[in-house]
Amino acid sequence: MFFFLSKVLDVFLSPYTWGLFLLAAAVPWRARSARRWRRRRNFGAVGLGFLLLVSLPPVANALMWRLEHSSTSTYRPEVTYDAVVLLGGIVDEEVAAATLLPSYNDNVERLVVTYQLLHHDKARVAILSSGTINKRLAAFSETAVLARQLEEWGIAKDRIIIEDRALNTRDNAVYSQQIARERGFERVVIVTSAFHMVRAAECFAAVGMQVDTLSVDYRAHPNAVGALADWLPRARELATTSGVLREMFGRLVYRVQGFGKSAR
Repeated sequence: MFFFLSKVLDVFLSPYTWGLFLLAAAVPWRARSARRWRRRRNFGAVGLGFLLLVSLPPVANALMWRLEHSSTSTYRPEVTYDAVVLLGGIVDEEVAAATLLPSYNDNVERLVVTYQLLHHDKARVAILSSGTINKRLAAFSETAVLARQLEEWGIAKDRIIIEDRALNTRDNAVYSQQIARERGFERVVIVTSAFHMVRAAECFAAVGMQVDTLSVDYRAHPNAVGALADWLPRARELATTSGVLREMFGRLVYRVQGFGKSAR
């Protein structure tokens, strides 16, 4: 139920959805008085203005910068970790199954950095934590694709641990903790995108697992105000703003559920 609600709320948290609702409220579906028409016109103006605002590169960049820099990495380069936990959210399973090729999204730096830790012996093993709800894609599940990729890059199979039950960040923490206890792992580092690290770190802390954090996949830069052309609205920035709001709401929901900071 938690997984289902998170996907439904994802739609209603999107600024695109809000803008569409406001614009829909502006449409004169039937004859109205002049006063009501003015009110609908205001809805339309607010809807267009809102979509314009959240589609501006400086606005999207500033929001992402704030999200990414709300935590700091505690990774210690002088330490050899017992395990690195790679949090999922990298592979498009449907495309991988259709093309028989790995299909990675913008979070692929999580995989690259995990490989580098293993390759340079900064971590002994990797725990690949990600489940799938579509069992017909088992051969192309995220953990299966990531494991094959690491092996192709030269990482020995016995250094790769697959955790394929987690459907959310809370599950990542719960199931990774079980593996760490069973195998006696004490020094563990988690790898995920910078915008997602606060929620991930809080989930691991909430289950009583001490970990170091290594944030990757930074997307924002400190110079939010650029040339005049940077103030033109772009669909890509609308998607960025939507992702920021989704993650901020996710932090709140996890804390209310007792999965995050407020539970401690």
